[in-house]
Amino acid sequence: MAEELEARRSFLKRAGIATTVLAGSVVAVAASTEDEHRGHVDNTGNGVVTGSSNKKEILYNKTQAWNEFYKAAK
Repeated sequence: MAEELEARRSFLKRAGIATTVLAGSVVAVAASTEDEHRGHVDNTGNGVVTGSSNKKEILYNKTQAWNEFYKAAK
């Protein structure tokens, strides 16, 4: 009977270790896949997502409405 308990404990210990390793692997693969899905594999941006677009960023177009807004905001 003591041998059965020891065998059961040993099995549960190995199963727990295997489950922990498997869960860690799944998390690592999911994180890697998410980075590739978002289009940035290089994690050197300190959390800032950097793109590779060559389009010029236009924040606003200078219009009469903007001029009136800026005059009112001063």
